[in-house]
Amino acid sequence: MPNSQTYRRRIAKIHRQLGIDPSYARERNLTLQKEPGKLVDAGPDIFGRPQQLTEEAMAGWEKMKSAAANDGVVLALVSAFRGVDYQRGIIERKLATGTDIAAVLEVNAAPGYSEHHTGRAIDITTPGDEPLEASFETTAAFRWLRERASAFGFSLSYPHGNPYGIAYEPWHWCYGGSSSVVQWYGRVVVR
Repeated sequence: MPNSQTYRRRIAKIHRQLGIDPSYARERNLTLQKEPGKLVDAGPDIFGRPQQLTEEAMAGWEKMKSAAANDGVVLALVSAFRGVDYQRGIIERKLATGTDIAAVLEVNAAPGYSEHHTGRAIDITTPGDEPLEASFETTAAFRWLRERASAFGFSLSYPHGNPYGIAYEPWHWCYGGSSSVVQWYGRVVVR
């Protein structure tokens, strides 16, 4: 893991290359998110892609998924850890289709600021629902998560009206059950 200053310079360079305003993080009230030193296998996502999480987040995810299953609710993983370079690729692909950077940043955090970088964020779906769509909020899985996820250390990161300028994401939950993180308005800030 590079030192903090090197990481900040790398993120600033990527932002310049993508056309992201230097005031992005300050205006969005976002905190730089660092990649963890160690990740564990979280199994495949619904598309068969291998996923990873931190050990703590993985333990919380397994317990939460099991408890939901015991209540007759199926929680399925759409995505977990995403590195800075992967996040950059997502944004580059959207820009290549002609989407404006401002529109992209309403639905994707800029590289360096995605909770997925921490290995603690997961995107969740349930059978019968289209992944990564607001319709997830109408499912039994979402209702279960709203009532029970906090018991397993997870919170909804981007509720309606969040101060980060990120669209409502009922599927995006982040683990904050460790003393190394602080919950602030439903967002995990890694110290």
